[in-house]
Amino acid sequence: MSSARKEAARLVEGTTASAGTTSVAKAAPSAGAGTSAETRTGTGKGVYVGKVKITTRLRNGRYELTDPTRGGLSTVDFGNRDNREESSGKRFTDSDNVWGNGTVSSRQSAAVDAYFAAGKTWDYYKKAFGRKGMRGNGRGPSTIVHYGKGVAGAEHDNDLWFGDGKDDKNPLTELDIVAHEFTHGVTFSTAGFAGTSESNGLNEATCDIFGTMVEFNADIAADTPDYLIGEKVNLHGDGKPMRYMDKPSKDGRSPDHWKPGLDRLDDAHHAAGVANHFFYLLAEGSGKKVINGVAYDSPTYDGSKVTGIGREKAAKIWYKALTTQFTSATDYRNARTGTLKAAAALYGKTSSAYKTVQKAWTAVNVK
Repeated sequence: MSSARKEAARLVEGTTASAGTTSVAKAAPSAGAGTSAETRTGTGKGVYVGKVKITTRLRNGRYELTDPTRGGLSTVDFGNRDNREESSGKRFTDSDNVWGNGTVSSRQSAAVDAYFAAGKTWDYYKKAFGRKGMRGNGRGPSTIVHYGKGVAGAEHDNDLWFGDGKDDKNPLTELDIVAHEFTHGVTFSTAGFAGTSESNGLNEATCDIFGTMVEFNADIAADTPDYLIGEKVNLHGDGKPMRYMDKPSKDGRSPDHWKPGLDRLDDAHHAAGVANHFFYLLAEGSGKKVINGVAYDSPTYDGSKVTGIGREKAAKIWYKALTTQFTSATDYRNARTGTLKAAAALYGKTSSAYKTVQKAWTAVNVK
């Protein structure tokens, strides 16, 4: 197995295309980040983000979905092919710097979603943590859209890959999904979660957590910030989100709290439920509430009441733990210890933040 495939991570179960081991860097060679003189501001209309401004590059009289201000981040059309070794992606270019029409009738629309979302994810990590890019090396990833036919999935494999959904009408390019896949690049270069269902569950939860944080920080009207994962892509055809952070069991598969046998779950996205629930409780607290018009009702394992410390503090604690405490073998008990150490380092052992970390883990039965 190549190093590229070892770091591959899918967001969802679903129909997948055959996968080679080649990064899009081979399929669509980069022309470099570009210079400030080439930087332009265009407008795009995505399927999910609506009408937005985007930073593009003017090169040889054509505009490209390449961002010189974000490490050369770019978006590529894979042409609904599925062989990464034999097929070539095509960099999106345009004559007037106006991209997409908000529907899947334009191949540019999903590209706008992916490109805009990757840029917002870059901005979040840079502003919140001083991190430039997935690996902190100042390089932006390529986002590859229109991957395969009937592919209801998204994947990180050096770059970020997105299918168009089972019916090729619901691209997997929603903001929190793109940020989720971007974050797999962050976890790969930090904790490197691997091995057990709990460790892999923490990997997926980390990506859901920061996907959600990016959504809240982007704060766009077309995609209301919430604690629902992939609620717009209609993955299962029932109009429901993929996952719920306030009460993970609402998806019918994920546990709300830790229990014996969690390490035997066959899907890490379900094992992520415990950490997703912990983060929601830490940030927002337990019980009923309405946030941005979305109703939540978060239970606790022991019936206790948890008062949240806010999203920003909760995210700082999780990121601190991710980058200084978590390892490839971290399980839920280790995650409790790691986040407590992170909270102590950031806010002190006598702080309300530290005490709330304790309460939130106990509330999901991690002791």
